[in-house]
Amino acid sequence: MGKTLSKKTGRVSRWCMAMLLSLFLWQSCAGDRTAAVIRSGDLRLEFDSRLYSRVVFSADNLPLTLSVYAPSEFIETEDGQIDSFAFDKVEQENISDSIGQGKKYLISGKNADLTKTIEITVYDDFPDMAIYRVRYVNNGDSPITLQKWTNHHYVIEARDTLSETDQPPFWTFQDASYSSRPDWVLPIEEGFSQQNYMGMNASDYGGGTPVVDIWTRQAGIAVGHIELTPKLVSLPVEMQTQNEASIGITYQIDSILQPGEDLSTFHTFVLPHRGDYFHSLEEYRRLMIDRGIQFKKIPETSYETIWCAWGYGRDFTIDQIAASLPKVKAMGYDWAVLDDGWQVAEGDWSPKHSHFPNGEESMKALVDQIHGEGLKAKLWWAPLAVDPGTDLIREHPEYLLLDKDGEKRHISWWNAYYLDPAVPEVQEYTRELVEKILKDWDWDGLKIDGQHLNGVPPCYNPAHHHARPEESVEALPKFFQMIYETALRIKPDAVVEICPCGTGYSFYTMPFMNQSVASDPRSSWQIRLKGKTFKALMGPSAPYYGDHVELSDGREDFASTVGIGGVIGTKFTWKPNSRRDSTYFLTPAREQKWKKWLQIYRDQMLPTGTYLGNLYDIGFDAPETHVVRKDDRLYYAFYAQHWNGSLELRGLKNQNYRVYDYVNDRDYGIVSGPTGSLDADFNTFLLVVATPQ
Repeated sequence: MGKTLSKKTGRVSRWCMAMLLSLFLWQSCAGDRTAAVIRSGDLRLEFDSRLYSRVVFSADNLPLTLSVYAPSEFIETEDGQIDSFAFDKVEQENISDSIGQGKKYLISGKNADLTKTIEITVYDDFPDMAIYRVRYVNNGDSPITLQKWTNHHYVIEARDTLSETDQPPFWTFQDASYSSRPDWVLPIEEGFSQQNYMGMNASDYGGGTPVVDIWTRQAGIAVGHIELTPKLVSLPVEMQTQNEASIGITYQIDSILQPGEDLSTFHTFVLPHRGDYFHSLEEYRRLMIDRGIQFKKIPETSYETIWCAWGYGRDFTIDQIAASLPKVKAMGYDWAVLDDGWQVAEGDWSPKHSHFPNGEESMKALVDQIHGEGLKAKLWWAPLAVDPGTDLIREHPEYLLLDKDGEKRHISWWNAYYLDPAVPEVQEYTRELVEKILKDWDWDGLKIDGQHLNGVPPCYNPAHHHARPEESVEALPKFFQMIYETALRIKPDAVVEICPCGTGYSFYTMPFMNQSVASDPRSSWQIRLKGKTFKALMGPSAPYYGDHVELSDGREDFASTVGIGGVIGTKFTWKPNSRRDSTYFLTPAREQKWKKWLQIYRDQMLPTGTYLGNLYDIGFDAPETHVVRKDDRLYYAFYAQHWNGSLELRGLKNQNYRVYDYVNDRDYGIVSGPTGSLDADFNTFLLVVATPQ
């Protein structure tokens, strides 16, 4: 591998910002000569006399986008793209608001019919991030039919001339939701294209975190929007040639701009960086918190280990679960989860008679039995889904979300329909369900499940009297907030897990859960990349559940969850079940391995440490490496199919450390900081802890 560049890991002080932040302005008669430059931290934005731009990583004077100026903010009309505006002027002012102190710049230009003003704000506490809002005013005599606007359309060049031909030129982070459930972090090749639409990309797959990032071995660039509710933007990523790729933000408008009227884009941002996407998502989270997004304190219960009865499937019996509970307790697990299949139907959330012959009394008896084993009890639930033919639909058809054609929106897995989260009656019906589950039935937590929960379509049901169809989309976070706050009001230590079944995960729901999950991972790689992503978006000590270990490589890869600071869990079966015995049955060999990893998890408790995501690039560094700091120790997790060679231990202090393999009980001796070196030969993984001497 080539030299790995160090990464920016801390804030730049306000005093340093006063030295770094400056504006350089000059004008020229030449067509594409520089008209304005904004400098802040490691960011330099340059605009020419047409308001075309480029982005430069100022630390190395490295252009991140094409060296030539190109249109980055523009609109599209029925007559084509409008992107050239004659530079007029730039204005500057000092600002102080909820985010902090900073400067605002207004760069304006004109063409025959439109005036364009680019509002750019940079804050002292976010020196590398430029926040945009672009305004277009129709100064002509005729209406203009608008189709969409675009911000931050950048073409990035890979300037790496190193000889490792097996390495891709670009890695990316893309968090849109697709039914194929693709990786969120991936290398891209020539011909790659993904729109990353934050709306629905299938009948029941939609939503995501509105940030995309693309980086090379040298540096990267992230763009996104910072609105406080979900917006139906696209964040396309494309790779046109072997050394060029593009990103941007687009929004479909389809409206008419009358003379004298104006159009403003959402608040969007651009952020250059070194290393992978972790720093970008951390900065995004910090900014959104300053804008008003709040995360509640996490209870200790969110870090406890999990057994789930899903190994028995929907056709479980109470006898199977009851027989498994003593084994679950003896193994050392903390939570028992009753999964899908207990209910009469999605929407009719009553205990199924075949499983619970005495209805709610039988349900309460099961919870009592779980508690009697000293375990906590979590119940599976899929809100907003309602099956055809249920009592709820018959009694309240007005609850349903309808599309433009007046048709019900289909949820594929359960053959169900969407309820509209914006409807007050739906919210109240849901709140009462939470009260019944946690208060009346005495469950201790919720496993909220379903790919349909990550985003909902616009609603056109006339019974809802929406001012805009997008009200349903924007109401979804408030819907989850209501569930979360109701649960914590009843049981302050309740665990609320949201598992949107392989979708990209919406940042807007993250403040309203206290346990994220790998959510049906397709590989151990997905477990690790999702863990890194959640540690950036929810905080470096956020409890991240790696999901059932049976979904990992080989159905037994505890190391991928433990090494990144995740919570472990399983769906082993104990009571015979011929359909699933061979796959999930806890054989003596499995029991021995499961117990070993439970003890490792309890001994180290890495989820309560601090995940250090900026030390290693998940794309370009080999082997793949993750680090968790706990007290004065650093825990390193290395992953590779096979590795034989030297390993770098980054992030150490300038002192000696003893390195110990806590899985295989092997002492690797002493290394010296700030960057230690370790010779190792391993297959699949190596987990070590460095302890200061």
